[in-house]
Amino acid sequence: MATMVADTVNPCWYILHTYSGYESMVKDSLERLIENNNLQSMIFDVKIPMEQTIEEKNGKRKVVERKLLPCYVFIKMIYSNQLWYWVTNTRGVTGFVGPQGYPIPMKEAEIRKMHLEDVVVEEGVYAVGDKVNVDSGPLEGFEGVITEINVASQKVRVNIQMFGRSTDAEVEFSNITKIQD
Repeated sequence: MATMVADTVNPCWYILHTYSGYESMVKDSLERLIENNNLQSMIFDVKIPMEQTIEEKNGKRKVVERKLLPCYVFIKMIYSNQLWYWVTNTRGVTGFVGPQGYPIPMKEAEIRKMHLEDVVVEEGVYAVGDKVNVDSGPLEGFEGVITEINVASQKVRVNIQMFGRSTDAEVEFSNITKIQD
């Protein structure tokens, strides 16, 4: 069985495990590490995936940002032993996610699902009438037909057959793939 190993040539996304509540501090510390050591050509991005939820308190609704995965920070870098040392010795980091703390690059599907990369789709990639499969989100696993495209917001309106009824839903470009006939 072949195992995926850290890529020492191309930038890849890796997952860091942190102490609970230390995610923002770890992100800030890593950004300072990048700035102070001129590592912009080795570490490209550090993210904490967030989701917006609506909370109701005292009868008032409020939009609140929550961590999608508490205790985890995502880092896009070109792996090296020196970077591994610096990153794992950052205060609040318990190590990379992988066997014995050895980092394993994330797969393309995982990156898309976590919305780590801003996928910008240009006009002409999708067309009204195209059959698409929803890869992630609440409608994951459903197939539908594109009825409307909004390139500016990077979303499409998809007509999906759900529970024997035709339902329109707005889906981001990053959550769909075109079904080839």
